[in-house]
Amino acid sequence: MWRKIALGVTMLASQTLMAQEIVFNQKAALAQVYQKAVEADGLLPMNDLNVDFGYVLYLAEITTQAESEDLELENVRDYASVYVDGKLQGRLTDNHKKIVIKTTPGKYLLQIYVENIGRITYGPEITDNSKGLFGEVTLDGNEISNWKMIPLNIKKFPIKDLKFESRKEAATPGFYKGTFKLDEAKKTYLDISGWGMGEVWINQKYVGSYWEEEKQRSILIPAENLMQGENEIVVFELKNNQQKTMKLSQTPVFK
Repeated sequence: MWRKIALGVTMLASQTLMAQEIVFNQKAALAQVYQKAVEADGLLPMNDLNVDFGYVLYLAEITTQAESEDLELENVRDYASVYVDGKLQGRLTDNHKKIVIKTTPGKYLLQIYVENIGRITYGPEITDNSKGLFGEVTLDGNEISNWKMIPLNIKKFPIKDLKFESRKEAATPGFYKGTFKLDEAKKTYLDISGWGMGEVWINQKYVGSYWEEEKQRSILIPAENLMQGENEIVVFELKNNQQKTMKLSQTPVFK
């Protein structure tokens, strides 16, 4: 009887531990991983920026005439988060290439962060394998020109070299850091529900990426990436939903 009670308490404690909440209270500015900018009148795809995989920031000045105007992209491969003066406006994919920009009339900085999910390596579409943004971008039907394009060194930048500060209320993409404690270093799952798109490192080791469009809402963290006691987690988030926490789970999480 007492043995069963003790076992139940142990299991409950384990479940509580694995469901613990991770708070991300530090942030590192994305400018730390900027690479050399390229300027051009029109858009250049990632191929022309020597970016095979990863992220590029596209910047342009826009002038709005009304409080609500349509922003439309001719091509976006594969995912883009759109900001105006650092305020998230929405996300775009090649199947969803138009959003509404809401501002008061005036001049603003348009910031489009684009991620290349992967390349086609077979079939008829292999000849049409451009990534990033290309073609026209229009605001209220008028083409936007004079672009600055900045490749982002997300995956190859040494996580240990990022400079973090106490997190402030800001919507722009960046790196977020938190810690969690484990009684035992065994495999677990990171529940990323509510987050948009990004990458995850545990104890400065890369463990995987996530995307809100996928059915699976968790990342497997192998036991060899974890330590007994305190562990560090760093997340790069492209579409900043102002999320502040993640959870650990004993099982995979799906939509």
